[in-house]
This record gives sequence, C-alpha cells and structure tokens, in this order.
Amino acid sequence: MLKAVKDLLQGKASLNNKRSPQWPTTRANYIKKFPTCAVCGGSKNVEVHHKKPFHLYPELELVEANLISLCESGANGITCHLFVGHLGNYKTYNPMVERDAKIWRNKISEAKKFLSEQAAYQKELASGSMFVSGSL
Repeated sequence: MLKAVKDLLQGKASLNNKRSPQWPTTRANYIKKFPTCAVCGGSKNVEVHHKKPFHLYPELELVEANLISLCESGANGITCHLFVGHLGNYKTYNPMVERDAKIWRNKISEAKKFLSEQAAYQKELASGSMFVSGSL
C-alpha cells in the first residue's frame, strides 16, 4: 500500500487505469526472461518498464514487445529507470527508450573497459615492470 502511494506521488502510477489481473504474472515472467537492466546490466532493483506508458496505452500493458527491464539501483551513478525510461521525470516517458538503453549500455561498457585498462596500467607503473633495466 505504501509503495502504491509513493508511486502515485512520483507520477509512476495513475488513478485512471486499473492494472490487469494478469499483470503480476506478466511482470514476473518478463523479469525471469530478462533479469538484468537493459542500460547497465545490473540485476538489483530491476523494474519492468512500459516503453509506451500504461496510462496512455492500456491495451499494451501485457505485450512483451512494449516492455524493457530497467533498474532503480543507482549502481553507476544513475537510476536507469528514471534517467533512460522517463528522462529524469516519472511524469514523462522516453519514446526512444530502447535505442537510448543500447547507447548507454555501450557507453557504460566502454567506460568500464577504459577504467580497467587504466587500473592495469597504473599497476604496471607501480610495480616498475614497464621499465627494463638499463633502458634509462
């Protein structure tokens, strides 16, 4: 009940449309099939997001092609559901959420790769293995 009130206040829920009785099953099945966030790949606090929002397109509520997994973990400094799914405001939606999720997934992946390479380089510098004796 408390979550429902919180969602309503944040604009995540609408009073106009009532969820289908099949929604909990559809949601659970989707999370089983797609358990990680489409943006960051995280598996904590994953939500099933409607690409076309339920309150505007209630007929698409249970259509798998209208769903995407987005997290609310904040693991990479952003809440993927809010940032990519709603462009920073739960009262709006992102009509290009799928495209943007792929773009940000690639950006996050490249950043992790870069950081890993930098850490390896720093480790080599610290160990002195980059310098061959007699080369300086």
